[in-house]
Amino acid sequence: MNFFTTTLKFVSPVFEGVKIELADYGSYLGRDAGCFELKTKDGNVEHYPHFEKEIGECVLKSGSYVSVDALIDLMLWNIDTYIMTRHNRVVGFLKNVEDDSHVKTRVAQYQALENGKGLKIAKEIVRAKIEGQNRVLRKYGLKAIERNVEEVSRRELLSIESRHARYYFGQIFKLFPEHLRPEKRTGYKAYDGINNVFNFGYYVLKCRVHKALLKAKLEPYLGFLHSLQHGKPSLVCDIQDVYRYLIERGKKLRKKDFVVTDFMMRLKMGKRIHLCEYEADSLAEGLNGLFNRRVEIPRIKHGKRQTIDMLINEESLLLAKFLRNERNEWKARLPLIAS
Repeated sequence: MNFFTTTLKFVSPVFEGVKIELADYGSYLGRDAGCFELKTKDGNVEHYPHFEKEIGECVLKSGSYVSVDALIDLMLWNIDTYIMTRHNRVVGFLKNVEDDSHVKTRVAQYQALENGKGLKIAKEIVRAKIEGQNRVLRKYGLKAIERNVEEVSRRELLSIESRHARYYFGQIFKLFPEHLRPEKRTGYKAYDGINNVFNFGYYVLKCRVHKALLKAKLEPYLGFLHSLQHGKPSLVCDIQDVYRYLIERGKKLRKKDFVVTDFMMRLKMGKRIHLCEYEADSLAEGLNGLFNRRVEIPRIKHGKRQTIDMLINEESLLLAKFLRNERNEWKARLPLIAS
């Protein structure tokens, strides 16, 4: 199942410069005299001189190829380089061994667990999550519940977040046909179709958040709201919560849009319902369109509009600045949902 069908492309992300993305099978990145050489599988060639093109990011996806010489140049020029699957999951990133730009940010992130900033960040995450969820509820004429999280402890904060999430999905699930409607929200390895649709969307969002945090030099596994566990990117889960409301009901789903497959869990066979391949591709395309949608939120340096993907990158950078005491507060900016 392909999430992206685009070929080699160049766009302007949150930084000023060029983004190199090798997204199709057969794409190749190499080094020529004083420049990067990019080839598509159909033979098209582009050259990007080191001194003329400011390359701010490089994404290498499975199925593409890259020369060691090109990797050396990417590191020497301190170009953020990410290795990703076809599903947009970040599996690794490359950095120059002499690059210590992350040290101050990481130290401040650890200190935030003890100096009170971590709790402030956790409260802002929950506040933003509830505000986003309430926007969706109001959009569909459902009752929104306001909750104040300013004067609560971390334990109370988690309780408030959990109760509101249960209420939110209890209302949202009513919008689906009764024969598709799940009894409750289930995340990891859900068996029903609707929960797996949400899980699919949240996975796409999670991958974009993970990449944004790496770019901001933050530690993805050190969060402030979600628990710290082995193998759990808790800060990714934290920031993902802020934007979950954007993954909403979407188009009307029908029973024939789903397929049933056998699934093994804890040595027992079960049935899992999920979208058929065509509908999954359509959903992925729609989500990519969502993150590329421009919203009326000013950029950090200039411009009154930006894409949601850029916004997630900017919010990660602003969070890092708050941790380093370069900003007095961090307040998540939330894009409006489509009417």
